[in-house]
Amino acid sequence: MHSVVVGTSGIAAEDVIAVARGEARIELSDEALAALAASREVVDALAAKPEPVYGVSTGFGALAVRHISPELRTQLQRNIVRSHAAGMGPRVEREVVRALMFLRLKTVCSGRTGVRPLVAQTMAAILNAGITPVVHEYGSLGCSGDLAPLSHCALALMGEGEAEGPDGVVRPAGELLDAHGIEPVVLREKEGLALLNGTDGMLGMLVMACADLARLFTSADITAALSLEALLGTDKVLAPELHAIRPHPGQAASAANMLKVLAGSGLTGHHQDDEPRVQDAYSVRCAPQVAGAGRDTLDHARLVAERELAAAVDNPVVLPDGRVESNGNFHGAPVAYVLDFLAVAAADLGSIAERRTDRLLDKNRSHGLPPFLAGDPGVDSGLMIAQYTQAALVSEMKRLAVPASVDSIPSSAMQEDHVSMGWSAARKLRHAVDNLGRIIAVELVAATRAVELRERLAEGGPGAGFTPGLAPAPATQAVLAAVREAGVEGAGTDRFLAPDLAAAEGFVRSGRLVRAAESVTGRLA
Repeated sequence: MHSVVVGTSGIAAEDVIAVARGEARIELSDEALAALAASREVVDALAAKPEPVYGVSTGFGALAVRHISPELRTQLQRNIVRSHAAGMGPRVEREVVRALMFLRLKTVCSGRTGVRPLVAQTMAAILNAGITPVVHEYGSLGCSGDLAPLSHCALALMGEGEAEGPDGVVRPAGELLDAHGIEPVVLREKEGLALLNGTDGMLGMLVMACADLARLFTSADITAALSLEALLGTDKVLAPELHAIRPHPGQAASAANMLKVLAGSGLTGHHQDDEPRVQDAYSVRCAPQVAGAGRDTLDHARLVAERELAAAVDNPVVLPDGRVESNGNFHGAPVAYVLDFLAVAAADLGSIAERRTDRLLDKNRSHGLPPFLAGDPGVDSGLMIAQYTQAALVSEMKRLAVPASVDSIPSSAMQEDHVSMGWSAARKLRHAVDNLGRIIAVELVAATRAVELRERLAEGGPGAGFTPGLAPAPATQAVLAAVREAGVEGAGTDRFLAPDLAAAEGFVRSGRLVRAAESVTGRLA
C-alpha cells in the first residue's frame, strides 16, 4: 500500500488525494517528531509562567481576557473541543473528512503548533485505521479555522462523539478507537486550540476540486471537438498561430487538445458545402477561449493551494526563535476567493457546453441532422429532454457561482467581526463540479449520437460505414467505441434514457473519456 511521509515542510496535492481517496498510509518522519517535541518544550515553559499567553493559559475568542489557572487547563482544552463541536446538517463526505484530518496533521507536524508528538501519532493512527469522525455540513465560517468540522475530528481523538469505521458503520468513537487499540488523547495546554484553528477543510476540498476540474476541462475539450465535427464545423480556428497572438496559455492548450482530437477528420471543413457559413457559432468557434480561461483560473487556484499546503496555519504559533505569537493566518480569504472563482469558471464551461448540445438538437441549426437527433422525429423525441436536464444543471451552476466570500457575518461577540465563508465556498464548488461532469456527459451523448447519424445520412444508409472522405477522426472513433462499450447506446427508437445518461456521467467522471481519446492522440493537456 502507498505511504505518505509527513515532515515539517509542506506536502503535495497528490499526497492529500492519496490519503483522502486512496487510503494511503501515513508515516511521521523523525524530523517531524523532533520538531513536535521542541515546540512542546516552548509551550510547557510558557505554561509554567504566571503571565497569560493566549491559547495556553487564557480563554478563547472573546473570552481570551480570562487567565486560566493550571488546575483548569486540561478541562479548558477538553471544553473547547466539546463546545466547538456544534455542527449541524447532513454528514460531510468521507474523503473530505480524511483530507481535513490529514491537512491538520500536516500543520501539527510543522512544529509550529506546540502539541506533543503523541497527539500527531494518534491522529495518524486514526487515519490509518480507517476511522472517520462524523462531521456535519454547517458550522464553519471559514475564519479562526474550520472550527466546528475540525472540532468533531478532535472530539474523536479524545474518544468522544461518533465516527464511521472502516466497515462504513457509524459507532461511538471511543468504541472504534478501543477496537483498533488506539488510546484516546487527554489534551494539554494549547492542544485543543491547535487542533481546531486551520483552513484544512476548505483547502482539502480545493485540492480535490482542482484535480477533478483538470480532468473535466480536458473532457470538455474532447466533447467540444466532437460537437464541432458533428456540426461539420471548421478546425481552422484552432490553428496555433491564431492562439499565439492572444497568448493565454489555457486557450492555447484547449485549442491544441481539440486539434489533436480532430486530426484526420473527414467531417470538418464542410461548412461551405450545402449551407454556406462564413463562420461557426460562438459556442463552437470560441470553445478554446472559454475553456482556456477556465484552465488559467485553475492554474491560479493551484498556485494558491500549493502555497497553503506549504503553510502552518494556527493561532498562536511557535516561531523558530521560541516566541509564541498571535496572528491572523487562519483567515480563509485566499482559499475562499479561488473556490468562488472556480465556481464561476465551471458555470461558464457548463453554459457553453449546453449551447453546443442545443445546437446539435435544433434542425434549423444542426446542418442536416434530424430534430433532437431522434430516430423517427415525431414518433421519437430523441434527446429533447436530455437537454432540459442539462439546462436545469446549468441554471443551478449559475446560482452556485454566486460568491460566498463576499459575505461576512460577525461572530464571537464581535471579536471575530470579519469571516471568509470559505467552507461554504468549498461546499458549493463540490456541487458545481458534480454538475459540470453531468453537463459534459449530456454533450457527449448528443455529440456521439450526432456523429453516428452522419453515417446514416451518408450514401449507403445505416450500417454501410462512413462514406470515404467523410469519416470522423480516429480519436472520435475511439471515443465512440469506448462510450458504446460503457453502456451508452446510440441513435434509434426512444428508450428509457436516464441509464444512458448515468453511464455517460460515469464514463466522464472516471476519466475513461480522456483515456479513450488519448489512446489515439497521445497525452492531452
